[in-house]
Amino acid sequence: MTESALREAICRFAASLHARGLTPGSSGNISARTEDGGLLVTPTGSGFGALDPARLSRLDAAGRLLSGDPPTKEMPLHSAFYETRAGAGAVVHLHSVHSVALSILPETDPDCVLPPLTAYSVMRVGKVKLLPYFRPGDPAMGDAVRSLAGKRSAVLLANHGPVVAGKDLESAVFAMEELEETAKLALLTRGMAPRGLKTAEIADLVRTFGAEWGE
Repeated sequence: MTESALREAICRFAASLHARGLTPGSSGNISARTEDGGLLVTPTGSGFGALDPARLSRLDAAGRLLSGDPPTKEMPLHSAFYETRAGAGAVVHLHSVHSVALSILPETDPDCVLPPLTAYSVMRVGKVKLLPYFRPGDPAMGDAVRSLAGKRSAVLLANHGPVVAGKDLESAVFAMEELEETAKLALLTRGMAPRGLKTAEIADLVRTFGAEWGE
């Protein structure tokens, strides 16, 4: 994808996420790899509903700002995913309501935030790790992601929101949407003993689609 097309795609996906109420105000951020190994990143303090493709932060492969507005203060989080997951082509972070709600409930399993309720949550998201609370922009968020050694494509920051890495922008956005919908399902069915996928059914998804449901 050309850089121009990638700029337009970031703004288009961001506007769609904002229009559906998946991240309010100026919250949330997106980054995506360019063909030369650099990054396009949504600027700090920007709202997803009105991004300007020309003002996206353009970083080189070393993370230096080349053009555009200053990037999101959550760059340590994005950088950690790119460093630990070689196939990552995009990272999406939202403050979506249902995911955040799960992050603050004491009964949420920190090693597997989302129960395996649907095939697509297993296939597109995998196991989601709950990370502790960090001040927004705290470099320690990146250290927490690095400690996972690339074994998770999605994490949930306590009292903050979900972060997903994907092989490209579309994959990362679709996985994020699946994460939020599964969080909603988990909350809607909590206390009702919902029937999740069985171990053999999860194993079949892992074999067939390469779903990440290991460590």
